[in-house]
Amino acid sequence: MGAQIIDGKAIAADIRQGLKGKIDHLRRQNIVPGLTVILVGDNPASQTYVRSKQRTCGEVGIHSEVRELPSDTSQTELIALVDDLNKDPKVHGILVQLPLPGHIDTDAVIRAINPAKDVDGFHPTNVGDLWTGLGDGFAPCTPSGIMELLHRAGIEPAGLNAVVIGRSNIVGKPMAALLLQANATVTVCHSRTRGLEDYCRLADILVVAIGRARFVKADWIKPGAAVIDVGMNRVDGNLCGDVDEAARAVAGYITPVPGGVGPMTIAQLLCNTVIAAERTR
Repeated sequence: MGAQIIDGKAIAADIRQGLKGKIDHLRRQNIVPGLTVILVGDNPASQTYVRSKQRTCGEVGIHSEVRELPSDTSQTELIALVDDLNKDPKVHGILVQLPLPGHIDTDAVIRAINPAKDVDGFHPTNVGDLWTGLGDGFAPCTPSGIMELLHRAGIEPAGLNAVVIGRSNIVGKPMAALLLQANATVTVCHSRTRGLEDYCRLADILVVAIGRARFVKADWIKPGAAVIDVGMNRVDGNLCGDVDEAARAVAGYITPVPGGVGPMTIAQLLCNTVIAAERTR
């Protein structure tokens, strides 16, 4: 018997449907949730992501605006735009699409965003809230979307062994923090981890976010484990994840690629934007 597929596309659609009622309620109070995305340069992947975000915002009633800037935009100019958006009461969420051109200090730009409008959850204030469990800052969208996937699948992390492969600020580190908050026993593995497959075989929940196609093999998976594949790789023109497809025969639950984690990332971005708007009442 194969793994149960955790359908992120269907769950995200359900979340979007639930948001419509909240957005309608805000609109009746003359509050239109607003998200502004800043896109610097002409990276094709970034352009695709931004279009997808804008389209999904429109579907639920969030006002979405994209500020497109040339690739030679200076850091000073970019931060000035962020500052203007910080002051705009109609903008509840600010998202700077990454990666930025090499001449711009990404950390400096993120720090310039008002934490209350940082719907990506990357500002140091929000990161601190996440790790301490204090405050009500936003968590990054992909990890928080994964937690919702686990919840919807009936997988409660408390008492389980969770292994996160990858230690990025976008997925790996905040994923570990959220799993800790949910009382899982968490191990973070990375490129310097020795005996990686042995750690994987202990995982009741395995989150893989390394960007290497089909890197995790089926015989690394603990039978019955929940496998969350964050990877999005293109091989011979086809999309695949960081986990080999053969893992479906071993895992108890698994997210597909595409259609697993990706839709949840955007759904959580919408949730954060609506929360930011609600907090202005």
